[in-house]
Amino acid sequence: MATQASSIGDHLRDWRKRKRMSQLDLALDAEISARHLSFVETGRSRPSREMVLTLADRLGVPLREQNAMLLAAGYAPAFSAHGFASDALAAARQAVDHILKAHEPFPAIAVDRHWTLVAANGAIGPLLGGAAAHLLEPPVNVLRLAMHPEGLAPRIVNRAAWSGHLLTRLQRDAFATGDPVLADLWRELADYAPDAEGHDAAGIFLPLMLRGEGGSTLSFISTITNFGTPADVTLAELSLETFFPADDETRAALVGHR
Repeated sequence: MATQASSIGDHLRDWRKRKRMSQLDLALDAEISARHLSFVETGRSRPSREMVLTLADRLGVPLREQNAMLLAAGYAPAFSAHGFASDALAAARQAVDHILKAHEPFPAIAVDRHWTLVAANGAIGPLLGGAAAHLLEPPVNVLRLAMHPEGLAPRIVNRAAWSGHLLTRLQRDAFATGDPVLADLWRELADYAPDAEGHDAAGIFLPLMLRGEGGSTLSFISTITNFGTPADVTLAELSLETFFPADDETRAALVGHR
């Protein structure tokens, strides 16, 4: 899923093949000659900073990897990568906190590119009952927490379908970014769910069905939110997942839990 690209030519070739684009396709899209692109990929020509960013944009390369491409071409990174707790991201952090708090009494979380928990609202706590303490110690990986045999997996009613959904999603992310950490995580989680199955396309959506107190079942659908115009690597990789009741019984149980 990932390659060890070193030169700018290696990076471009890797991303172009990942996007299933020919040199001609990319050259036309970037409005340069295919000959020049070929020279860049083979190391016979050094692209300008602007050309690196243009090619990266046409290939849909994530900001972190765009910085790596610039470094490989001999240029300084274009995008900052502040820590989420830094003063520079104070406004974004406030926005995240507002969204999470406003979503109560329904669960909501924020995760980074490796699915590490960054923030959560107060409604998430009651859903974590039964999970082993070591899975709840920071840094918490929410996919590992969901699929580990000592995590939420024993409480997930539709475990096979939900595991299949998470594995497909993780595999897609690993391929799209070329991130070896995500590839390793996918292999680990796949071992936890040998019975994972595909989602039945006949349904409107696949709910997360979680066994609650007294044998009841909590059913959720979720949405993913990202910052619209990030110019910082951390913000570009941050995702907010908000869970909504999929039925009246779940809504009543969560509202009554406040």
